Amino acid sequence: MILHAIVADARMAGWAAVHGATVVQLRLKDAGTLERVAVGREVLAAVDPSVIVVMNDDVEAAATLRVAVHLGQDDPGVERARQAGIAFGRSAGTVEEAREAEAMGATYIGAGAVWATPSKTDAGPAIGVDGLAAICAAVSIPVVAIGGVDSSNAALCVAAGAGGVAVIRGVAELPRLRAILDSALAPGHRTRG
Repeated sequence: MILHAIVADARMAGWAAVHGATVVQLRLKDAGTLERVAVGREVLAAVDPSVIVVMNDDVEAAATLRVAVHLGQDDPGVERARQAGIAFGRSAGTVEEAREAEAMGATYIGAGAVWATPSKTDAGPAIGVDGLAAICAAVSIPVVAIGGVDSSNAALCVAAGAGGVAVIRGVAELPRLRAILDSALAPGHRTRG
């Protein structure tokens, strides 16, 4: 079960990895590529090699670091990511966007915002659990629920068919979220999809 922590520095990346994150995404919105590469190197040194590192938005930084990249709907770079041979994930708020991302070669979908969130004010309207479930049913690649996800609602995302959750504000709850996700995998626990 994917637990995707979105962080802004190596210290938080290391903490997240120790506390159950399987994916650490470096999000430095106001930094340039050189700074992202420098911080990315610190992140790679701070996490176990089993933790997947993802660069937010910057294909060139991801290519330099040889890590995956996450691209929003308005972010360029899908073709460059393919040329560089790096995995990429894509944001999707609709079934159509998710199907398009899968057809482009995305390795996962960041679906949402499931609930309204102050962390990303341009995320568009919340899709809710039903919108998440529709996206999960429409694609064959992992779907990670994002947007307003925390320990009070993560299990709903799994029940809707998500392969995991992504958190920004919820990073402080990682140990509890890890336990919730692990419980969702326990024998006898039923999920949709």
